[in-house]
Formats: sequence, structure tokens, C-alpha cells
Amino acid sequence: MKIRIILVFLIMFLTNKTLTANEKLNLYDFSFEDIDGNQVNLDKFTGKPILVVNTASRCGYTPQYANLQNLFLEYKDSDLTIIATTSNSFYQEYDEIDDIKKICLVNYGVGFVTSSPMNVKGSEAHPIYAWINEVYNKKPKWNFFKFLFDRNGELVESWSSMTKPDSPKITNKIDTLI
Repeated sequence: MKIRIILVFLIMFLTNKTLTANEKLNLYDFSFEDIDGNQVNLDKFTGKPILVVNTASRCGYTPQYANLQNLFLEYKDSDLTIIATTSNSFYQEYDEIDDIKKICLVNYGVGFVTSSPMNVKGSEAHPIYAWINEVYNKKPKWNFFKFLFDRNGELVESWSSMTKPDSPKITNKIDTLI
């Protein structure tokens, strides 16, 4: 009888631990370092839709920084948050932060949140991108791949590098979220 009681308590304990370990994450559970070296906790954007775009400064799609800035200006009075995650995962980003800042700030005047370089694919992927791949089976196929998250931090849609950030495909979807 004592063994049964111990087994029941053991099963209850293990079941409770399993449920805790498998709690569902959302985008707001992550953080990263911005281009100035400051920690950005995404929980400060809880309840806001977020567009995450992996970027690179020496890519054929780099002019999309202008489109991202246009989108930022168009929605600056809404609660849409735009985050550019700089990355050298496709070997098209500068090694030096100052070179990246020059492209982002001087050439394109970006006003949206920009990260320090992070990996967006493979075993070294930043936890945000590892989570997107694990939960949604999505990963950037190239620079300027776009992921739109709703107010619950859940992925709504993703777009390839060829879709410009301010295209109607994206703005129509954003409009449904704000």
C-alpha cells in the first residue's frame, strides 16, 4: 500500500513538472541585444503586434531598409513594433557594429529597433529563431525574411525576401492586427 501511495505522489509530481516544462512560449518571452549593446526584453511589447525581419547590410535586398523605414513611419502612431535582427548567417553582414550602424542609421535613417548581429539559422540560431523554427516550422531562407506576430506573440504570417516590407500583402495583414 505504501508503494502505491509513493507511486501516485511520484506520478503527480512528474506530471506537474512536465506541464511546467512544456508551458507554451510566445515571442514576448524572448530578449536580445540591440545595436547599441542594450538588452531588449520583448515582454515590454506585450500586447503589441511585432514585425521581425532578419537583415544584412551587404545584401541585394538591403534597400528594403528604406521600405522598413517607410512602414515604421506609416505605423509610428499605432502600436506596431518593427524589429530588424541583423545577421551574418548568410555571410552578407559586416563584422563591425559601427559599419552596420552606418548602413542602418546614416544610409537609411532607421528609427525602428535594430539588434546586434545574431544567428538566424542552424544549431547556433538565436533562441527567437530556434523557437520560430521549432514551433512554426519556419526559418529565414535568406536575408530580409519577414515574420509578423499578433498581440498574443503568436506567428500570424511570414514572407520571403522578395516581398517588400511595405507591400499591400504585409500592410493589409498588419491592418487586421492593429
